[in-house]
Amino acid sequence: MQELKMVSLFTGCGGLDYGFEAAGFETCVAIEIDSDCCSTIRANKPWNLIPNDIHDVSSEDILNAGKLHPGEVDLLVGGPPCQPFSKSAYWVNGDTKRLEDPRSNTLHAYMRCVEDILPRIFVLENVHGISYSGKEEGFHLLGKLTSHINAKHGTNYRLSWKVINVADYGVPQIRKRFFLVAHRDGKSFKFPIPTHAPETECKAGMQMAFGSRQVSPYATAWDAIGHMENESNGEDLRMRGQWAELLPSIPEGENYLWHTNRKGGLPLFGWRTRFWSFLLKLAKNLPSWTIQAQPGPAIGPFHWKNRLLSVREMAALQTFPDQIRIVGGRVSIQRQIGNAVPSLISEVLGRDIARQFFGKRYTQAPKFAVPLRRPIPPAESVLPVPEKFLDLIGDHRDHPGEGKKRASMGRTR
Repeated sequence: MQELKMVSLFTGCGGLDYGFEAAGFETCVAIEIDSDCCSTIRANKPWNLIPNDIHDVSSEDILNAGKLHPGEVDLLVGGPPCQPFSKSAYWVNGDTKRLEDPRSNTLHAYMRCVEDILPRIFVLENVHGISYSGKEEGFHLLGKLTSHINAKHGTNYRLSWKVINVADYGVPQIRKRFFLVAHRDGKSFKFPIPTHAPETECKAGMQMAFGSRQVSPYATAWDAIGHMENESNGEDLRMRGQWAELLPSIPEGENYLWHTNRKGGLPLFGWRTRFWSFLLKLAKNLPSWTIQAQPGPAIGPFHWKNRLLSVREMAALQTFPDQIRIVGGRVSIQRQIGNAVPSLISEVLGRDIARQFFGKRYTQAPKFAVPLRRPIPPAESVLPVPEKFLDLIGDHRDHPGEGKKRASMGRTR
């Protein structure tokens, strides 16, 4: 069967595209504005790359770059930048501007390309905040623009969407993302049924919850990176900053909340007064927490050995190709990795799109599937809280709630 033609918008470092290519699609054109992402793409793939802002690239230029015509593209994919709809913005500031935020113009740019290119299928990926009840203006905008395209061009794009926790499909990372799939002829897309679940739900006696389906345990951080824990490749992975010496006192799989009055440590902080990723540590027997794109010195997830994750480890937790080369300094590399879509989830979705709409069959497991590495070693020992932090002990106010300011919080005595 011939390779299926794909156009990629907002390509980033290529995580989404690697998965779709593994499922049998060919990236004919990629558009990306970030110079380091462009360097990463060039270091790994011979794609026709347009290194420019999507707002400054005409749809005609995109088609010409791939020697394509309207209606000829099998798949258009992309994840427009998602800051106006992110959960962290809701938590810190309450409401957000969403569609009034100029960064949301990327949704218009994406749908402009849909209208001009008229792909058989388009796939849009975003943060799951875009579909929050009562805050879903972005989602409604996509529906409105799709209806406009159908009315103007006689197409019948029908939107199928789902918020997916990628760990449910074998990615060794907890990461919830919104995916939208639409077929030009009105065919509905059925999202794949989850193939993985927490290990406790896969044990004997729990199979009833999944009917006759065979469900595998979640892929863990140990499965993905356990074999790399002594490979630094020359990187300085020491944690720095004022909180570095506190991290060893936090158990695997915990964060700063361990040191509040609701957990097992000392009452050093108020409940939920910091970002979730503050002093967050991986657990060997669980999937990784979401890899952050813009971490501070105390923002994890950190390795269970109380250090930063290496570039190779972060890439593995995102199920990138083993030999991928990511170009740039440490900050840029982590931004590229953290902003990307895990390649395994796009391969899983790509396979189902190719099965349902193009009759493609697969006889082997997904290319980016993570092999289990068992047994999993026991958790690392936890050290006492260093004396320098003991003056933080006290009665701390909890966070007042989502969307409320933290200004009045602090110790009550």
